[in-house]
Amino acid sequence: MEDLSQQQKVTAVASIGDPLRRSLFEFVTRSGTAVDRDEAATALGIPRGTAAFHLERLAESGLLETEFRRRSGKTGPGAGRPAKFYRRASTEIVVSVPERHYDLAAELLSSAIEEAERTGDPIGEAIERVSTEFGRRLGTEAGSLEQMLEATGYEPLATDDGGLILANCPFHRLAQWHTATICAANAALLRGAAQGADESARVVRLEPRDGHCCVQVRAPIVEKSNG
Repeated sequence: MEDLSQQQKVTAVASIGDPLRRSLFEFVTRSGTAVDRDEAATALGIPRGTAAFHLERLAESGLLETEFRRRSGKTGPGAGRPAKFYRRASTEIVVSVPERHYDLAAELLSSAIEEAERTGDPIGEAIERVSTEFGRRLGTEAGSLEQMLEATGYEPLATDDGGLILANCPFHRLAQWHTATICAANAALLRGAAQGADESARVVRLEPRDGHCCVQVRAPIVEKSNG
C-alpha cells in the first residue's frame, strides 16, 4: 500500500471514532489471522450486513486489508465461492497536528550512520550528503519545490519578495533537542529538493525564526544582463 496523505490518515483515525467500528477493528486485530464477515458478526453479536458495512469502511480507510479465499481451502468445481477476509493493514498510520515526520528524520540519520561507517567520512559530511540526495529524490517526485514542501508538512507561506517562509518544522521536537544536527540535515534536504525540482536558483538557507522552520527559501536569483 502506498503511503497515505495527511488527510487520508486523519480520515482513517476518525473512522474508528464510531464505537462499533472500533470494536470490529479491535476484533480483527486480536484475531491474529484474517477473519470473514460471518466471524466478525458472530463475535460482536450483530447482523452480518452491519458487520460487512463497517468492515468495508475500515478497509476503504486503509486500516484493514482484504483477501479472497474459500473457507474450505479447496479449489476447483464444487469448492464454493471465495469469501472475503479482513486483516489489520501493515501500513502504520500516525497522525500529528501540526504535521511531523520523525520517521523521515530517522531514515536520514540511520542512512547517514551507515554511510559514515562505510566510507569513514565524518558523520556531519555523511548527513549532509545523504540528506541532499534524499531531497533530490523528493523534489524530482514532487515536480516542484513548493509541492514537495506541502507534501512533507512544511506549510510554505509565500512572501512579498517571492520567497517562502516555512510555518512548520516536520522535525520540531528533534530540532529542539539536537538543533545543529537536525537543522543542518533539514537545510541539506531542502537544497536537494530544490535541485531535484529543477529550482536550483532558489536560495535555501538557515535562518532560524521563532515559531517557524529554521530554513527559509529566498526568491530565485536573477542573472543581470550585461547589455
